[in-house]
Amino acid sequence: MVEDNEGVVRRFFEEVFGGGNLDLVDELVAPGHVNHDPNAPEVEVGPEGIKQLIGMYREAFPDICFTIEEMVVEGDRVAHRWTFRGTHQGEMMGVSPTGDEVMVAGMEINHVRDGKIVESWSISDALGMMRQLGAVS
Repeated sequence: MVEDNEGVVRRFFEEVFGGGNLDLVDELVAPGHVNHDPNAPEVEVGPEGIKQLIGMYREAFPDICFTIEEMVVEGDRVAHRWTFRGTHQGEMMGVSPTGDEVMVAGMEINHVRDGKIVESWSISDALGMMRQLGAVS
């Protein structure tokens, strides 16, 4: 069970977020999924909201690469620390493309039930990303 939960989250980050395979979202994310992320407070519930969020990031950073730095699994909770790198080639949060490369660190805790992510709590260095893009000083 623990390995299965870890595998669900790992596939989500590596294949969906990093690889752009949005077809897997419906397989890995529960219909009632709730995303708790202060940097994305208006994401709608369920897989469609996650597809929109990932689409926004992948449009802004088409070469996005996620690295899971560390992962801890306790029952149905999967916590991980990650880093993403990408080149800013599309609009992101109102910032026009800069061509700058960014590196952003974050952490997430996912609740997995019956092979699907049902709830996520995320935090990332959005201010650091905006600084790297020159949007704030």
